[in-house]
Amino acid sequence: MDENRLRQLLSEVRTGKLSEEDALSRLRTLPVEDLGFARIDHHRQLRLGFPEVVFCSGKEVEDACQIAAQILEKSDKLLMTRASPELARAVLERIPDAVYEERARCICVDRGEKLAGGLIAVLSAGTSDIPVAEEARVTASIVGARVEHRYDVGVAGLHRLIGELDSLRDASAIVVVAGMEGALASVVGGLVSKPVIAVPTSIGYGASFGGLAALLAMLNSCAPGVSVVNIDNGFGAGYLAAMISKGAS
Repeated sequence: MDENRLRQLLSEVRTGKLSEEDALSRLRTLPVEDLGFARIDHHRQLRLGFPEVVFCSGKEVEDACQIAAQILEKSDKLLMTRASPELARAVLERIPDAVYEERARCICVDRGEKLAGGLIAVLSAGTSDIPVAEEARVTASIVGARVEHRYDVGVAGLHRLIGELDSLRDASAIVVVAGMEGALASVVGGLVSKPVIAVPTSIGYGASFGGLAALLAMLNSCAPGVSVVNIDNGFGAGYLAAMISKGAS
């Protein structure tokens, strides 16, 4: 339940449109609704400004569908990450206004007002990094940021990045998604005076060790203002960037 819905409920009790017992019934699932197999944190939107996000990997399709439906009983936004096409089809059958962002593997529902966050930029070093970058883009957008993306601007062709610097300077934060040696985050951090959120990806040849090489390179960046999230964690980067953008707007 978001703050607007809670205020409306309290107003209806105050004006007599809703009895105290009916209000109590609606509030009974706050802060936690126990579905038997999952405990939904409905109070999260009041605490953090965004409802609980559903990580779909490993979940049964029916379980994920039920969690999604119950979240939307109390909230006007829904974000589900790492959703397979099969799971997405089932959710969209139950929730017709849901949107499946296939490349990002995200399911979104946004029934509320567009939040007035600042601008963030999402960069990918190569086209193989785009799925993780798309997860960051979709996440930041539904959480409330305005998002611009620049893909395939890695250091193997540095001129591709240099041409984008003026637009990057307008962003409140920059998400940099890179595999291989992960150098793009350090380059961006050395050129733009904005927070850089680096996302190592598992893209690369054998010695990249599934993204570990990029992770360590980003953690050891000599550029100031570079923070690092976990390997392939586009969601975490996008969410953090949106939070930064709200503070800057």
